[in-house]
Amino acid sequence: MTQPEGPVEGRDPDSSEPRSTDLGVRPGRFGPTGSETLPWIPAYDLEVLSRRKRDALPSTYDAAIPLDIAGTAFDIPSALAADAEDAAATIIKLDAYVTAQFGLDDLAPMQSVLLRTESAASSQIEHITVGARQLAIAELGGAASRNAALVVRNVQAMDAAIRLSDQLDTDSILAMHATLLAGHDPKHAGRLRDTQVWVGTSSFSPAGAAFVPPHPNRVKHGLDDLERFLARDDLPVLLHAAIAHAQFETIHPFTDGNGRTGRALLQAMLRHRELTSRVTVPISAGLLTDTRRYFDALTAYRAGDLEPILDQLCEASSLAAVHGRWLVDRLARLRESWVDTAGARAGSAGRRLLTVLIGQPAINVAWVEQKLHVSNTAARRAVEQSVAAGILTATTDRSRDRVFVAREVVDILDEFAERAGRRS
Repeated sequence: MTQPEGPVEGRDPDSSEPRSTDLGVRPGRFGPTGSETLPWIPAYDLEVLSRRKRDALPSTYDAAIPLDIAGTAFDIPSALAADAEDAAATIIKLDAYVTAQFGLDDLAPMQSVLLRTESAASSQIEHITVGARQLAIAELGGAASRNAALVVRNVQAMDAAIRLSDQLDTDSILAMHATLLAGHDPKHAGRLRDTQVWVGTSSFSPAGAAFVPPHPNRVKHGLDDLERFLARDDLPVLLHAAIAHAQFETIHPFTDGNGRTGRALLQAMLRHRELTSRVTVPISAGLLTDTRRYFDALTAYRAGDLEPILDQLCEASSLAAVHGRWLVDRLARLRESWVDTAGARAGSAGRRLLTVLIGQPAINVAWVEQKLHVSNTAARRAVEQSVAAGILTATTDRSRDRVFVAREVVDILDEFAERAGRRS
């Protein structure tokens, strides 16, 4: 095959995708991903390696050539299509259930919770983990670990994806990625890669890697084709989303953050196709249950088999509905118990604080003042009422900029994360 011009170097440091074993795939359902042999030119000094290892490095490697899918007709077994319709119905029902439990006036905090849980689960798939307490404090602007800061950026990227869902194209994907990596990797944030990346094995060569995405010269064409595919409206929603997600991960357009951006795109598609209307369904929490199967499904897609990735998305959607209802029920009951405990009158800052704590369980007086649009005195009084009722606990003894945490919310969110990571 014709070899693209330009240097071929680098690797993907942000993918935990393991090497696949026996998948039982059936290549040919719509055609497997192609490949081309390219020369390998290391971008760094190999003197760190022994002579034996340097001599063993191949001078060529095979990179993927993704198929164009914009106009492809996809055949799906009727049983799996029925599963996809059932899974889509569970997503719609969860969206409606959350609205019914909290009501439109008080829905915003629950929207924030579900957005945060989806972002945290998506990050955890890449082995970026953080507890609910630390994440909430990081979102407040407090001191944060590297992982907490990364997950906060992922929350913002997910939020951007949903806000951009009306127009899904390459520009919106670049904007999601720019939000994800802003402040962490500004050099590559929102920029298509210009180096070769690969998944797994050696840091020195893509030879033998679990997956080698296309040469960077092919990335723009791949995204142009994906953009046209995103504009289609003739496919069932979950099938459309599953193919788009798998194709995006195959193109692997960025040096870092492909997995998180791809799952943000997944959420944007659900909103764009109106499967969700108000909340973020924690699908990544469903995928987190068995990440091996998720990565194997992406590998199967590249071999031409659609069923595993669609099956994974259907299962993840059903699990998301189960976990999501559990989370909504627990937080709704907690809010009701707070109302009884706190005794704050309806409409007061103290009562309204009980609702917003569901969505932001780490607060300070300044945040309450701004969020509730009340005076500093009223904000301070509302916080003191919640502290006296045992709802909030101060994290430090200093009076200036003191942070308060709703430990019961944090405990529920941590339990949700544990449930999400547990195999069925």
